[in-house]
Amino acid sequence: MPLNKNCIGKVYPAITTEVSAQAIREYALACNEDNPIYFDTDRPGGLVAPPLFGAAATWPAMLQAASDPELGLDLTRILHTEENMEYLAPIRPGDRISSIARIANIEVLPHGETLSVEIAATNDKGVPVQNILFTGFVRLRARGQLREAMSRPDRAQRRAANALRQDEPVTVVTQSIDPDQTVRYAKASGDFNPIHLDEEVARRVGLPGIIVHGLCTMAFASKAVIDSLCARNPLRLKRMRARFSRPVFPGQVLTTKLWLEQVNGTRHVYSYVTLNPQGLPVISDGIAEVEAA
Repeated sequence: MPLNKNCIGKVYPAITTEVSAQAIREYALACNEDNPIYFDTDRPGGLVAPPLFGAAATWPAMLQAASDPELGLDLTRILHTEENMEYLAPIRPGDRISSIARIANIEVLPHGETLSVEIAATNDKGVPVQNILFTGFVRLRARGQLREAMSRPDRAQRRAANALRQDEPVTVVTQSIDPDQTVRYAKASGDFNPIHLDEEVARRVGLPGIIVHGLCTMAFASKAVIDSLCARNPLRLKRMRARFSRPVFPGQVLTTKLWLEQVNGTRHVYSYVTLNPQGLPVISDGIAEVEAA
């Protein structure tokens, strides 16, 4: 059954999430973070959350939209294909994050549909902290079309963007995904989709085994950016975009390469790609915007 296009533009009631220092630390550990800014409560300026923590804080709002019976989405058939996050203000312990989700678009494609959901998050002082755009591909069948789903939308454009570049990147970062990464990330993020936790379910929907959450892979990419280009200051990261091209599996080693594309005033715009051990992109057409020191 196709998604209900009458839901385009539908706005859902705000959902509030209370942020604790423990939740921030657990999320950071689930992403193999070692930056003191996420753990040391005595540091000047206080504790702040990793940028991708916003995805966990707004997850209940995302689920509210995705689970809407009127929308008609079978959650076992959606594959996260793209995430765009704007970081407007830091999230800190004690914040109460109010998240409002809106169905931004539903697009029919030959083998399924894309669903886009916008989320606006503010803290209890009324300050906007993050704007998020989630895009997922909804397969026609529970099995099949998995490889195709990972490359939609804009397949031709993405292939061109992922052509091997001849110019040297400004930095290259290698990171290891732990065997238990999905278990830890599920607990810290609240995303317990069984394709990340249950081998049998993952194989039933056409995967070779459990896969790492897309947002966990994106968190690893954000760590690469913050550690190498922001002097380990996450407040300088202002935007991250990721297009998820292939599944990531526990135990893999990932390599992220970044190139400086342009300078807009005090903001530096980088493109990046994250590669699996075979040198194939798992995140393609990535964008990271960094505020100069």
